[in-house]
Amino acid sequence: MNKKKLIVPLILLLAAAVWFVFFYKNKTLKFVPENADAVVLIDVKKLTRQYISSLITHPSRWSGSKTKDQKTVSLKDSGIRIPDFLQVFHLKNTRFSEWYTVLELKNAEKFSAYLKSHQFVSKGENIFQKDQIFVKIEGEYCMVGTSALAFNKISQQLFQSSEKNTLNAEQFIHNSLGSISFISGKSIQSFSIDLKKDEIEIKNTGNPQNLTSIDSKLQQKNFFLDAELDAENIRNYTSLFNKSIGDSSGISYFKAAADIEQVNDTIISYEYDDNFNEVEKKTFQKIIQPNYVMDLQTAAPEKTWAYFQHKKWINDQNQFTAIPFQPNRIDKSNEGITVKSTRKPISLSPKIKENYILIRNNPLLLNSLSSLSPAEKRIISDVEYIYYGNKARTYWLKIKAKKGTLPLILRW
Repeated sequence: MNKKKLIVPLILLLAAAVWFVFFYKNKTLKFVPENADAVVLIDVKKLTRQYISSLITHPSRWSGSKTKDQKTVSLKDSGIRIPDFLQVFHLKNTRFSEWYTVLELKNAEKFSAYLKSHQFVSKGENIFQKDQIFVKIEGEYCMVGTSALAFNKISQQLFQSSEKNTLNAEQFIHNSLGSISFISGKSIQSFSIDLKKDEIEIKNTGNPQNLTSIDSKLQQKNFFLDAELDAENIRNYTSLFNKSIGDSSGISYFKAAADIEQVNDTIISYEYDDNFNEVEKKTFQKIIQPNYVMDLQTAAPEKTWAYFQHKKWINDQNQFTAIPFQPNRIDKSNEGITVKSTRKPISLSPKIKENYILIRNNPLLLNSLSSLSPAEKRIISDVEYIYYGNKARTYWLKIKAKKGTLPLILRW
């Protein structure tokens, strides 16, 4: 056979293989329980294409990591069936910190070896834990979560129930790398997730220009935390932790600023000398202490004050105990309530009448996060700031990383 006649079929076959491997996607979502109220989707194939594209343009990464532990099983050899869409969900009436995902297993023995090589500890009943990650193997599937509390409920809904809550990826994600969606009955509100060279963007509109200008203005400030929120944003944020506090407190406006610094903390203990006399002993340790001020405006300061007292958030020294960092002082005026740290007070910046939260990274922050792994600390240290902005129905969250020679997808 003429070799030239083989070229075209081979090219077509190669193109079909590339399309199937990198572009074809099964959009059926089988692992989102019916009582999920939030879903994060990651387009795995789009993420793979972005990773390969970045890798091709950065030859320094072609050799891979030279420090990789030879005893550690890699993810590609873990026995997991990599999905086209990674489905991470949150269940109704569970803590905000509880998130779960379900994965199919190609080989349960390989997956067990993977968990062992990554120092997961068996907790019994096929449940394994490492730090704040929990895994349960159930037949041909595994459940992964930041808690193990809902594993039984998830199993009953997804594996034991005859009624399946089958969804389609197009209900949640449209051409972006990922999405985060909030479900309320039949209503779904989705926000796109995009990974750029030095930042991650989460937004509900294609071009939030009115919020990018605010972000630029805020870069001129130096606070660790700077925030300004109206009543709607206060309700949205407080509902993540307590469904009633936003409305019950009557707060219509919130503005805050905070800095952190390292200070010497004195610890007083007592010992006894040879004559059994009590002797005071002082030791010193360095701790991270915030200095902050919060302005809470309300049309009825007395009502807000009474609500805080009912919650036992105000003690006899007029300290606001809902904030664990002491000492502080809470005061009431005709306009509202102010909470200030007393050790080193700071002043609020002028109002700009916008909704935003800006958190800047600070080297001292890592000193107070001793429970994190080295990899988690490396990621946090690479973040420059986190910015949230809202104007009308436009929402935008940006996680800005420090500029580096490699894009984030190759760094993290």
